[in-house]
Amino acid sequence: MVTPTLLSTGNGTRVLPPPTSLPIEGPSAFESIPIIDLAEEDRTLLAEKIRDACLRVGFFYIKNHGIPPATISTTLTEAQRFFSLPLAQKSALDIRLSPSYKGYTALLTENTDPANSGDLHEGFDLGSETEQGEMRGNVWPPADVLPGFREHVLAYYEAVLQLGRRLFPLFALSLSLPGDWFDEKIQHPAAIMRLLHYPPQPPRPSGEGEGAGEEKQLGIGAHTDYECFTLLYQDSVPALQVLNAAGQWVSAPPIPGTFVCNLGDQFARWTNDVYVSTVHRAVNRSGRERYSLPFFFGTDYDVKLEAMPSCVSEDRPPRYEVVTAGEYVKGRLEETYAHSKS
Repeated sequence: MVTPTLLSTGNGTRVLPPPTSLPIEGPSAFESIPIIDLAEEDRTLLAEKIRDACLRVGFFYIKNHGIPPATISTTLTEAQRFFSLPLAQKSALDIRLSPSYKGYTALLTENTDPANSGDLHEGFDLGSETEQGEMRGNVWPPADVLPGFREHVLAYYEAVLQLGRRLFPLFALSLSLPGDWFDEKIQHPAAIMRLLHYPPQPPRPSGEGEGAGEEKQLGIGAHTDYECFTLLYQDSVPALQVLNAAGQWVSAPPIPGTFVCNLGDQFARWTNDVYVSTVHRAVNRSGRERYSLPFFFGTDYDVKLEAMPSCVSEDRPPRYEVVTAGEYVKGRLEETYAHSKS
């Protein structure tokens, strides 16, 4: 780990030194994704482990997260039910009809990597029913078409929302900030959840490895996420790959009972590039259908993404202009869907 010895406040409490006191080198040539156990009772040690993952990798697995397996499996079943609907019924909820970017995305509608020709997945996006700002407003399939869908999906949304709230104090401690530093900034978080379905892609020809040419159509092309962090549940089908500093794609396979957490661009901006928003992609060559449940945790819409005080120094002045969290995410979504609006 790159974090130095913990500091003592003199009353027995241990704290992490400011990130700017570290040799911040950015993403490393990691070969695997670390696993963080939320059952760890020493919160400072837990924050130290999270800091190390955020400095070097930008990704980590979470185990002992507290979300019941039944809540997860029910939501995966709902995703399968939704994507099995006829295309006409799904298209009636097309995300391009929604000013808040909620609803259905068909195959190849998105293009996260402009160098590619579209993302080979279909999705369904939703947010909080009480969300504030311009991004509020869900659309749902009729209850007589998918009875129970809305209730089950929102139950999962709430469970993962609470998991995200549990992480913010740990992120604060990892950044040498008070544990409640984020509290007032996530009163009405602009958290976006997706149900995703990936058809299988043809396997590579025999003998053709990962480095043999670049494909122009992937499950999701190489990209970084927009919000503070993402909490991803994967089914048993592997597809997620993370780019390390050596230019190698490192697999992040499903580990039963875990979520994958990765940092997004809001956090990179907010931490003045102290923490890493790592490029990743999804390629489903399993020969099986794949379903995943990403949850993109953003802050309240009007929170200003100003460099955190612990991430600024004389040698590391603020690197970004100040924007609100909502403006930033909306702008990135407009870029993502721009190619399909004509």
